[in-house]
Amino acid sequence: MSTVDERAPGAHEMGPYAATFVAGVTAGNRLPLDYSVASLRLVDFLIDGMRKGGADRERARETLRGLGAYVGEVLVRRAGAVWVDFDADQRAYFGQSVGVRMPDGRVWNPLGKVHNRFEAGGPGESLQTFYLTLHGRARRAVA
Repeated sequence: MSTVDERAPGAHEMGPYAATFVAGVTAGNRLPLDYSVASLRLVDFLIDGMRKGGADRERARETLRGLGAYVGEVLVRRAGAVWVDFDADQRAYFGQSVGVRMPDGRVWNPLGKVHNRFEAGGPGESLQTFYLTLHGRARRAVA
């Protein structure tokens, strides 16, 4: 696993970081990054395009971090997760400094999942499927 990037934002900064990233990548184009579950399919396509375009991990680092923040923020907004700073053991295990805690208490690593999609590609690393297979999601009340 890669070493933790100490320059990464902390848990309290991830929501604003994701919003700034989305504003930057959607300015002047029509990317539908609207924090919906369906938009995670677009994230899959964007990462696949980076891979096919020959981007190396170092060159893609900031974009991958932004996409990871976006995926985590979808979990926060749609599934009731909260951003958390990982403890030392979690940092060593996940290779990231932050992640999300779901309402059932489990911790997930959306930034690492984005890196896995970039490295491995394919449907087994789909970010939309990642969301859809999480158990313990908060249920939305039907109005």
